[in-house]
Amino acid sequence: MIPLAADDTSLASFGNDPWWIILIKTLLIFVVLVLLTLFNIWFERRVVARMQHRIGPNINGPFGLLQSLADGVKLALKEDLIPKAADKVVFLIAPVLAVVPAFVTFSVIPFGPEVNFFGETTPLQLTDMPVAVLFVMAIASIGIYGIVLGGWSSGSTYSLLGGLRSSAQMISYEVAMGLALVAVFLYAGSMSTSEIVAAQDNLWFGLILAPSFIIYTIAMIGETNRAPFDLPEAEGELVGGFHTEYSSLKFALFFLAEYINMATVSALATTLFLGGWHAPFWIDHLYAGFNEGYWPVLWFFGKVMAFIFVFIWLRGTLPRLRYDQFMAFGWKRLIPAALLWIIAVATIRAMSLEDGIDRQYLLVAIGVLVVLFLGLFFFADEDDHEEAPAVAPEPPASGAFPVPPMPTGGPVRGAAEPLTFRSSSTVPAGTTEETS
Repeated sequence: MIPLAADDTSLASFGNDPWWIILIKTLLIFVVLVLLTLFNIWFERRVVARMQHRIGPNINGPFGLLQSLADGVKLALKEDLIPKAADKVVFLIAPVLAVVPAFVTFSVIPFGPEVNFFGETTPLQLTDMPVAVLFVMAIASIGIYGIVLGGWSSGSTYSLLGGLRSSAQMISYEVAMGLALVAVFLYAGSMSTSEIVAAQDNLWFGLILAPSFIIYTIAMIGETNRAPFDLPEAEGELVGGFHTEYSSLKFALFFLAEYINMATVSALATTLFLGGWHAPFWIDHLYAGFNEGYWPVLWFFGKVMAFIFVFIWLRGTLPRLRYDQFMAFGWKRLIPAALLWIIAVATIRAMSLEDGIDRQYLLVAIGVLVVLFLGLFFFADEDDHEEAPAVAPEPPASGAFPVPPMPTGGPVRGAAEPLTFRSSSTVPAGTTEETS
């Protein structure tokens, strides 16, 4: 396989591959995602162990790299149980609905430019289309059905609550995620993933569209149900969430879908905001070959792993949010901020294309928008800081357990007052009192 020089990949480059090239690309995507999942599980356990001053997996294989494979084999050999109250057909289909869309979304992700692949000139991408990003969003939405149906079909209250939480959470944050991508479409002039990467040849959209990048990063964590937004799996409230009743390979499919979705949103963020497969830090000015042949595959996966590390970092750092806080943040913060940013970007983009505005006024407008954006995020509503009025405790009912009244003015912060015990002069029968 001889690398070729990087060309401007366009939509005309797709749809010309022979069937065996398409088959090889499909198998490579499947194998890469499975291996990446095994590595990410090991990587997460090692990084979190380092953060918590533990060792982590280090026995099976060099540096414990085969630990994920051993856990997968153990999980597959466990007993496969189906609850008596479950809807068996839906119960079996739900994990498949969750994992298949996770694989399909990678079909439009560009891994590199055109190369010589077994004597055929082909882009390092399975396929592309004029609305490739919308295709990713649509296919990812199907995965929600797998989680919701898995919780509903289990016949368990906790599983049902986890499925309902997940549906509300993922739909809410998909709105913010979609709005964050509108600014990218306005600047790239296309929804094709390969053309968006080509539009970032000189400057990444993550720099010039930083608010969109921040909103997308927050939304993708909520979309994938990862800490601190892992509310559908809150084991303190729901035992295990929507997959409480699943075991063996069916549980493994849900587990696989979660980690592939992490890779999917990370790859999409790399494609839309960090230049895709282009060399980082513009080191291609030192050597042009860094953006040619198979070098871009290394840059692409390096950026994806940087996002995976952020996922792990957040899990090891932040506590889980309360559900009402999380939903209020999405609807009252992210979505209004994304809408304001879209209006600003559309206005600035139109004025820049028509050359009808001075650059100085443009920078002043951007500064004002940034201040408003930060104020919307970091200043809470006045209602959040209002103290609730003190309510006098009601006397306990006759025969009820005597509950101590709350202190006047609400709960007391800090250490509790020391306990004092009444001394007794009586000594139980059969014991002797020691005196000094």
